[in-house]
Amino acid sequence: MKLVVQVKLLPTSEQAAALETSLRACNAAASDVAVLARDVRCYRNYDLRRHTYHDVKDGYALGAQAAQHVIKKVADAYKTLAANIKAGNLGKPGSKRRRAAESNPISFRWDAAQPYDARMLSWQHDARTVSIWTINGRLKTMAFTGSPNQVKAVAAHPIGESDLVHRDGMWFLYATVEIPDPELLDPTGFLGVDMGIVNIAYDSDGTRYAGTKLNGYRRRQQRLRTRLQAKDTKSAKRLLTRRRKKEARHAANVNHRIAKRIVTEAARTGRGIAVEKLTGIRDRVRLKKPQRVTLHSWAFHQLGEFLVYKARRAGVPLVEVDPRYTSQTCAACGYRDKRNRPDQEAFNCRSCGVVAHADHNAALNIAARGVVGWGAVNRPHAA
Repeated sequence: MKLVVQVKLLPTSEQAAALETSLRACNAAASDVAVLARDVRCYRNYDLRRHTYHDVKDGYALGAQAAQHVIKKVADAYKTLAANIKAGNLGKPGSKRRRAAESNPISFRWDAAQPYDARMLSWQHDARTVSIWTINGRLKTMAFTGSPNQVKAVAAHPIGESDLVHRDGMWFLYATVEIPDPELLDPTGFLGVDMGIVNIAYDSDGTRYAGTKLNGYRRRQQRLRTRLQAKDTKSAKRLLTRRRKKEARHAANVNHRIAKRIVTEAARTGRGIAVEKLTGIRDRVRLKKPQRVTLHSWAFHQLGEFLVYKARRAGVPLVEVDPRYTSQTCAACGYRDKRNRPDQEAFNCRSCGVVAHADHNAALNIAARGVVGWGAVNRPHAA
């Protein structure tokens, strides 16, 4: 499996200047390639390379590999844009945002990430340095650091493509490493996980993850964003940018911790993990306005991705199940009625009389569907 590892570069002032010059040149070239791609309606990597390779390589003093990565970056960006338009993520046909995305060429910030391959970047693990390409030549003794797990990962496993990233005045390499897939355990059952608005996650063991305290934090951040947006000054916009990054880091940290606890518990008890399919959750659910704000401000997809890769690393099976009616169906007797859930938290079965927390009941249903789904795929002929 592939794992992205972040290591921090420790360049001298001269090395940092060379990295910045190179990143600016690559992204200026990418923006020009994006304009040409829009003009000639050519978006495939190899076709676009025939139109632009020599101009990019010679006009911006880029090496052959850097020029090819610039062109591929543009092709990938247009591919992602087309996928977002098709999925409706940029609005309905004719909306202002969608028209702008369809008519304007993609542009790249000067510090947008730049891919590096093995011909442009090599690692000296004993010295803990890298040799990295710049338009001013190779920088052969640039130090890097990271957590013990990060340093061990890049030293012990094959490294594929890496991205050079400039963030908050610091330089990073996001290295893709190949680690062997562990053997999946044969689960004795499944731990169901229900994701929601009030509780980010609630499992079938009755454990609630990130509830009241986190929601209070999210409401405070929303109030602060509203006040800063109302000011509409340059300083307010700068603060909004910083706050957005801080919130994103906080959300990622919370999601990592939740996913780690769920995977650890499943591995400890020899169970797999069953989660609801989150595709289209924002279009599927109907909520009041305050809850809509909460829904759109949390990275549910990110939490799902963290669960997938952490489960895979731990050898824990993970299955996605259909979430429909899990909150209306009694986990004890199977009776389904939307009246079983009189409010957000309460579940009261109108058939057998079971009273439970609604999210816990839904997680139990998800766990049961996980058992069925796993058995259908892995034991299709079992009696």
